[in-house]
Amino acid sequence: MEIALKRVYEAASDSDGYRVLVDRLWPRGISKAKAKLDLWLKDVGPSTELRKWFGHDPAKFDEFAERYRKELEANQTVVDQLADICLGNPRVTFLYGAKDPEHNQAVVLRDYMRGHLRR
Repeated sequence: MEIALKRVYEAASDSDGYRVLVDRLWPRGISKAKAKLDLWLKDVGPSTELRKWFGHDPAKFDEFAERYRKELEANQTVVDQLADICLGNPRVTFLYGAKDPEHNQAVVLRDYMRGHLRR
């Protein structure tokens, strides 16, 4: 089982496997057809308050990651749903809309899920 990350604006590929949008908000300027999603799991995204506080500021990323992990711990129903998807597919791609590939919630979520699946 592999978890990959990809911007939702990049072209879909067969190698993506099961494609899950992990943003709470639908990404601007992309149609549902073009996104080629298997699932939009918006409830796994960070809360509106946390997302607004973070504002994609790399200087806040470590604190954002800590707060987001706490939100995930408190939302085990959706985490378990995502775990079932990860365990049921050889490759799952978490799609995100952020421009920064290193400082976004999909990075935190991937690392969190890897740890969660090892437990």
